[in-house]
Amino acid sequence: MGGCFSGDVRGGTEAVGGGASGAAAGQGQGGPNEALDHFLQGHGLRGLYTPLELSFSASKLRDMDALSKSDPMLVVYTKMDGRLEEIGRTEVILNSLKPLWITKTMINYQFEIVQPLVFRIYDIDTKYHNTPVKMLNLAQQDFLGEAFCNLSEIVTKFNHSLTLNLRNGSGHALQDTMTVHAEETASSRMAVEMTFHCLNLDNKDTFSKSDPFLRVSRLSESAVAIPICKTEVINNNLNPVWRPITLTSQQYSSRDDPLLLECFDFDASGNHELMGALQTTIAQLENLYKSKAGANFYSRKGQKKLKGQLFLDTFQEKVQHTFLDYISSGFELNFMVAVDFTASNGDPRTPQSLHYIDPSGRLNSYQQAILGVSEVLQFYDKDRRFPAWGFGARMPQGSVSHCFNLNASTNDCEVVGFEGIMSAYSSTLYSVSLSGPTLFGPVINKAAEIASHSAQYGNNRYFVLLIITDGVITDEQETKDSIVRASDLPLSILIVGVGGADFTQMRTLDADLGKRLQSSTGRVATRDIVQFVPMREVQAGGQVTVVQSLLEELPGQFLEYMRTRGIKPQPPQHASAPPAYPPPPQL
Repeated sequence: MGGCFSGDVRGGTEAVGGGASGAAAGQGQGGPNEALDHFLQGHGLRGLYTPLELSFSASKLRDMDALSKSDPMLVVYTKMDGRLEEIGRTEVILNSLKPLWITKTMINYQFEIVQPLVFRIYDIDTKYHNTPVKMLNLAQQDFLGEAFCNLSEIVTKFNHSLTLNLRNGSGHALQDTMTVHAEETASSRMAVEMTFHCLNLDNKDTFSKSDPFLRVSRLSESAVAIPICKTEVINNNLNPVWRPITLTSQQYSSRDDPLLLECFDFDASGNHELMGALQTTIAQLENLYKSKAGANFYSRKGQKKLKGQLFLDTFQEKVQHTFLDYISSGFELNFMVAVDFTASNGDPRTPQSLHYIDPSGRLNSYQQAILGVSEVLQFYDKDRRFPAWGFGARMPQGSVSHCFNLNASTNDCEVVGFEGIMSAYSSTLYSVSLSGPTLFGPVINKAAEIASHSAQYGNNRYFVLLIITDGVITDEQETKDSIVRASDLPLSILIVGVGGADFTQMRTLDADLGKRLQSSTGRVATRDIVQFVPMREVQAGGQVTVVQSLLEELPGQFLEYMRTRGIKPQPPQHASAPPAYPPPPQL
């Protein structure tokens, strides 16, 4: 077999994508879908979604009927590239101005994109009451009103419920309201923690014993093995006991879906030799655990039964808190941005410059990155006040600064909304001179200082620093030291490379390449907190946007921080309400 996963750390010997709950010193704590994400990215596919169920109610609807109340039905649309795509209809509720619909609409929540929703309510004419709702011609029904929101606005609410005012066809606000409630399917929280060991594995090495590891894959309908997890490597051992792994229901789909378990002899070249394989399911693994028996491995394609056996020491099903559990209980993602003002960007007054402000309104690469990321993250930041810095510019006083406030304030680095970032960025271009060199250390240290200070007073804020740059850094080791220190903090760093520079050096900051960062003192980063994306390459690929590529790992990094520190979502807050029915009389 070829290389296992491009994201392996420690040269490929650490666990990936299985929770790695026993990893030493916090290492190997991969996000819940890390291994699968590597496979999907390597095959040009998009990451996983969180399935949500939307339910609806309305109040104070207009009465469009003369002799009775309206008969409302709600239609749900998503907005894609300016076009509306219908994704669901409720049932028709007769004679009601405050309907509580039963029919739900399923939608896949994807963190890294903005998902606009449109809701339209119609009064269904009496003569169509026997017509299936999917067959109803909406043009023949009375329009009661519509409402708009983004899916992220719903999931960030404490109870996943959002009430919206309806508007008429001209856009004027009505007294009518509707409420939409989102709920994760119960299965998305389920996970299974298992501990494996093997006995009597065949030795594949000549002068020592093999170095085995397990890889778990989900088999698709077309029998394609999609890797979802691997254990760490146990050196020089034919009877290995691995640390526990945790598989989420999103990874294994269902208890009866086929899984492929393969045991390999690790080779640093990536040419791992198969020591045995077997096909199973989660249900069968549970039975194997209960029986305390072992399952024999087979040679490739099941041609030969081998003496090596697989055993389960633990098997525990549990509920695992999801990203949305944290977000809806008050946890925030606080956005910060740092912009490169070094001279290599070119004179901002010329169209060839990466900082050129086009009078036609066309956004330059810096503006595209700022707008794209802030549009997604703004819904997860309650006050929408964003720290914004520049670096690499010569200030009006004559000195070069590697971390200055974009708003020109000496004591407050925050601006309001992404409009504030865009405005401060444009103003700065006319008040400073582009200079250099390119240093990341000062802005990372500043962001880390804010994250560290916040963590001392609470644990419900996680910070996201976006750095936009056109070139290679000149403080590589200082930057690595800063990142390693920051890996203990509630902080992720997104780096966008703009322009045509060679960003090979920049990729070393992103642990996706296969090795966690190491500081000048030899300390290894607690976790991977950097995601680097070269804008030109992603745009040329055309399959996903730059923003999607930047943000796809962020929920996993957030969960990794929270889970490894035992930080749990706040319990839901329920308002006290009178009982629905009076208590039974006492006998």
